[in-house]
Amino acid sequence: MAKPIRIKDHLNEAGIVQRRIILAVLVVLLLSGGLMARMYWLQVVQYEHHSTLSENNRVHVQPIPPSRGRIYDRNGVVLAENRPSFSLNITRERVPDLDATIALVQSLLELDAEDIEQLRKRLGQRRRPFEAVPVMFNLTEDQIARIAVNQFRLPGIEVQASFVRHYPQVEHFAHAVGYVGRINDREMESIDRVAYAGTHYIGKTGVERFYEDRLHGKVGYEEVETNARGRVLRVLKRTEPESGQDLTLHLDSRLQAVAERALGQRRGAVVAIEPATGGVLAFVSQPSFDPNLFVTGISHADYGALRDSLDQPLFNRVLRGLYPPGSTIKQIVALAGLDYGVTTRSARVYDPGFYQLPNNTHKYRNWNRHGDGWVDMELAMARSNDTYFYDLAHKLGIDRMHEFMSQFGLGMRVSLDMFEETAGLMPSREWKRASRRQAWYPGETLITGIGQGYMLTTPLQLAHSTALIANRGVWKRPRMLAEADGVPPDDSDTPPDVVLRNPADWDFIIGTMESVMHGPRGTSRAAAAGADYRMAGKTGTAQVVAIAQGARYDSEALKERHRDHALFVGFAPVDDPQIAVAVMVENGESGGRVAAPIARTLFDAWLHSEFELDTPDEEVAP
Repeated sequence: MAKPIRIKDHLNEAGIVQRRIILAVLVVLLLSGGLMARMYWLQVVQYEHHSTLSENNRVHVQPIPPSRGRIYDRNGVVLAENRPSFSLNITRERVPDLDATIALVQSLLELDAEDIEQLRKRLGQRRRPFEAVPVMFNLTEDQIARIAVNQFRLPGIEVQASFVRHYPQVEHFAHAVGYVGRINDREMESIDRVAYAGTHYIGKTGVERFYEDRLHGKVGYEEVETNARGRVLRVLKRTEPESGQDLTLHLDSRLQAVAERALGQRRGAVVAIEPATGGVLAFVSQPSFDPNLFVTGISHADYGALRDSLDQPLFNRVLRGLYPPGSTIKQIVALAGLDYGVTTRSARVYDPGFYQLPNNTHKYRNWNRHGDGWVDMELAMARSNDTYFYDLAHKLGIDRMHEFMSQFGLGMRVSLDMFEETAGLMPSREWKRASRRQAWYPGETLITGIGQGYMLTTPLQLAHSTALIANRGVWKRPRMLAEADGVPPDDSDTPPDVVLRNPADWDFIIGTMESVMHGPRGTSRAAAAGADYRMAGKTGTAQVVAIAQGARYDSEALKERHRDHALFVGFAPVDDPQIAVAVMVENGESGGRVAAPIARTLFDAWLHSEFELDTPDEEVAP
């Protein structure tokens, strides 16, 4: 049976189409309304917010690090400067895949594993967002060309010219001037991050650290417009940085060279001070090191060699080396005896070659075991007679010795601008009771009177105490800085001058020191021979290992590093002191034969402008 044919209902279909059109129009209107509402919300209601975000994406404020101040010696010789260098900088936020980018850089520049380790370490340091981090320095022309050719493959990486600290004198002033290095996380916590924006280096040691605030300068800024890839299109505004102050030091490069050559290959320290100002003229700690190695990051191999060296080139012997002063403090002990009235200039002591305390069988030996017979103060100084000073120390007692000798800066930091200085030790009853929980014994007073026992000093303290005697008690704190942009350092915190009950004692003690150099029985008369000026000095020998009671010092039986230290302090000329010197030669054994000739060389060089050191350059045996 045939199915009936359906008749098409045009009216119903037209209604369906009409309803669908209306629905579609409503949907379109709804979506358009939502879009318009969103556009209104973003462009009208939140216009300020998104305008700022857009501007921040387009305009960036970049810090401009200031140029670090230069450092000169007293004659204008450059000790620290800034040299242009091309560095590889990475902005981490603009690097899509850091590991892949580092691998590509390693391949392009042919870097080894240690280079990559240093690179990652520098990237790991704290910094501001979008701040470029220098990860490689002193790029060669070939390396710069490889980066430029592959720049399209290295987003966030650029080669930038910058100034890097350089020390043209290399190792000669490493311990005095110090060096700069990269800012570490601990330093980042304490510095002003705004002031150090864009700066990656800070003073680590020496003058560089003490005068960091003056040397650093003031950071500048520039507003730059960048594209979507972070490349700078133009500079909108620029505020120039202010360079750090240039510093002029008291140091003299010529005298420094003389001191180093006179010391030779020996381990030791030489300090020269201008008594009138306290200015440090020469500052030698031997052996030394190249500070340029530390500026951009020292390699593990180089640092390991310096750290593990038996000669300790990183150790600042001038400021941190603690040594028994030996007989170099006997002139201060003699002054104390005169000032407290426990002895007189002419009082004599009989020396049989040793000294014994009352009711005690222990013998405190004189270096001359045969004895010098009857000695007064002048002869005791000239001969460096231990027996005389044992007796004088016993009469003074440790309390008066500590009180008087502390006035000369012994046991305290004496410098004006050398933060690394160690205070040393001027022992006392109270110190021993607090540190050792023991009473003070009379025998300890005796050996303190000849600069042995617990007493420890730095070469700088010895030079300062000698300059103080040359100044007749007037304090001038040792200082590196002569001026910064024409302004001298502030020395308002200087201790009081040493005032004697009888000021004439200054001249007498200086006269006894003069007899050490020029007297017929002086221990340094050989070093002063032929001089056309008068000098005052005092030799010293400091024990490194103890010698048993009754035993003799045998140099040949001791290891080289167990032999006595040789010391000398002095100033010249006597009538108008221009230079005071302290010399310490580790394991040099004889102050008169080894240390005093070094000081004489410095005296000649400073007082005679035409002086030339004609010592050959070969190694000097310890």
